[in-house]
Amino acid sequence: MGRKVTLATCSLNQWAMDFEGNMQRIIKSIVLSKEKGATVRLGPELEVTGYGCGDHFSESDTFLHSWQVLAEILNHPSCTDIICDIGMPVMHKNVAYNCRVIIFNRKILLIRPKLAMCDGGNFRETRWFSAWAKLKETEEHFLPRMIQSVTGQKTAPIGDAVISTLDTCIGVEICEELYTSKSSHVDMGLDGVEIFTNASGSHHQLRKANIRVDLVTSASSKSGGIYLYANFFGCDGERVCYDGCSMVAVNGDIVARGAQFSLKEVEVVTATVDLEDVRMYKNKLRSRCTNSAKTPSYPRIHVDFALSEQNDMFKSCSEPMKWKYHTPEEEINLGPALWLWDYLRRSGQGGYFIPLSGGIDSSSSACIVYSMCKLVCQAANDGDAQVVCDAQRIVGEQGYIPTNPRELASRIFTTCYMGTTNSSLDTRTRARDLAQEIGSYHIDINIDPAVEAVMGIFIKFFGLKPKFKAFGGSVRENIALQNIQARLRMVLAYLFAQLTLWARGKSGGLLVLGSANVDEGLRGYLTKYDCSSADVNPIGGINKTDLRSYIKYCIRMYGFKSLSSIFDTPPTAELEPLVDGQIAQTDEDDMGMTYEELSFYGKLRKIQGCGPYSMFCKLVYMWKERFSPREIAAKVQHFFRYYSINRHKMTTITPAYHAEAYSPDDNRFDLRQFLYNVRWPWQFRCIDQQAEKMEEMLRTKTGISGPDLGKRMADGSLKGEASESRGKGVVV
Repeated sequence: MGRKVTLATCSLNQWAMDFEGNMQRIIKSIVLSKEKGATVRLGPELEVTGYGCGDHFSESDTFLHSWQVLAEILNHPSCTDIICDIGMPVMHKNVAYNCRVIIFNRKILLIRPKLAMCDGGNFRETRWFSAWAKLKETEEHFLPRMIQSVTGQKTAPIGDAVISTLDTCIGVEICEELYTSKSSHVDMGLDGVEIFTNASGSHHQLRKANIRVDLVTSASSKSGGIYLYANFFGCDGERVCYDGCSMVAVNGDIVARGAQFSLKEVEVVTATVDLEDVRMYKNKLRSRCTNSAKTPSYPRIHVDFALSEQNDMFKSCSEPMKWKYHTPEEEINLGPALWLWDYLRRSGQGGYFIPLSGGIDSSSSACIVYSMCKLVCQAANDGDAQVVCDAQRIVGEQGYIPTNPRELASRIFTTCYMGTTNSSLDTRTRARDLAQEIGSYHIDINIDPAVEAVMGIFIKFFGLKPKFKAFGGSVRENIALQNIQARLRMVLAYLFAQLTLWARGKSGGLLVLGSANVDEGLRGYLTKYDCSSADVNPIGGINKTDLRSYIKYCIRMYGFKSLSSIFDTPPTAELEPLVDGQIAQTDEDDMGMTYEELSFYGKLRKIQGCGPYSMFCKLVYMWKERFSPREIAAKVQHFFRYYSINRHKMTTITPAYHAEAYSPDDNRFDLRQFLYNVRWPWQFRCIDQQAEKMEEMLRTKTGISGPDLGKRMADGSLKGEASESRGKGVVV
């Protein structure tokens, strides 16, 4: 005889501190869950407040308003006859906890605090919350009077417990607890828990979705069970973007999944599962049964409610499905587009403005805006009333229905080519052609008069006229002349962003988009307060290699022919004089390193935690067939010297979409200082000593020395000899 239950997990597009909107979306998700026949509803982590409240979690108002919202939900006539797992902060004995509040029929069944805090990367949970340390124990929490008047309860249990219904047992995990080495679902599963809920606040990062799926399927397969996973959608007010992917897994198989990168504000995913399938699966795992017999029990909160129906013989169960992952190029196309739409509709502005240079970076940002327009049109075509309402408000036209992404772009997206005497005809043409293909309102201006006016002030005061390096000027003169062009582009970008819609007879202003990639931020290859200074930057967390792949994707996906020449042209700032009308300046020559090398440095520095010396040691092995130890030493020292010289720029970097695990973002993700001893005397001396020792050992073994060693390693002719040397104890 079956025991079939229908369970709901939700993806919500919440907004930090938007208590009114957050409450409405929570209630809507409960109503939809009931309409789909669910008897359990799970929402994301801290869904009442939004996850990204930051130091608002240190304010008493945040806790007050959370209880007020919960009282409204408890009292809502549609929020009955279903067990709801809701996320909010709770203060217990003057300690703040990140909690799940389990409610049923105007009663609080359990307040379950988070057991494991998330403190890596973008997250600082222990700044505001404490982990619940009393495992498998509960206490009485005295409820606010506003809750008492609704529930009739003076207290509710708080702690590490499970919920027992008439037909099954439900256990709770919260986000990070799934990722820890000692997850709660193991002990809960051994103690007879059959349904696990995990409320998450998991942001999008390139190539990350498989980690979540693997963890969820593994959690449900190790000791059997049904695992519900809920997550947010969109931008809740921070640099990160939440990509949904709510799912249900049973005994190691995904049986239901939500969308990824959806514009929906509320998505409810349901699965119908036979509890008997779980029980038989568990019983077949004989080692699990042995461990179960000796596992201490959890406190059980009993509720007089059955999740299953008695006459469910003909109810069909959800079948296993295969998860289809997006490629990194698709993730770049969809994730930042979702983030930009949320930012635009919640900012109250009329669109976006970008200085379009005709290079890969600004072209990538422009293509992401086009993808945003395409997503909006698709959602409108699917009947999403909220998207249509937001679009009408942004364009300032009631009755407007976005149907064509190019037409929508012409209303809300302005591109501007800001040329100087150092700009080439090729880049001007490429920018114009891409703007035509995207459909943006395009402006083509020459900013030489502004540059000359500003330099005229300097020349008049000092009586000196700086010259470019190409005309005999010093390095300082050369850099200053480049920087004034870049900084004036920022000033003009904001001028045109504020007044373009006014000049066109439209209301509102435009948000300025940045287009500096993550590698440029890492190296500091940008002018402080230049056109990399903007309101938001959709590609600030994406590396150059991935952006090049994304450009090729857009050529295939959208047929933007102009991108082909953009892809084939070496990246350049176009701030130095042309030579015979052609570009003489390239980014990689200016930086003294390739973008490929920068990606290596970034991953080793941030993800693998390498300082200068350990980075050198790793690269000696990784690049052993390309460069000599001394050449690698010089490269590592060159990188760290410029990284530390320019680290101060990260304190002013434009808020960027977080996508890459080695982001140098100073404000949230990469908490290193910005004032360094740029000589790195101790570290560089260690590198030099080790490089000299290694080359001496190679000279002894191979008889090759100096520049010839690097050449032989680069052309591969030393490969056999180096391998033989390694066998004799030489590390290269």
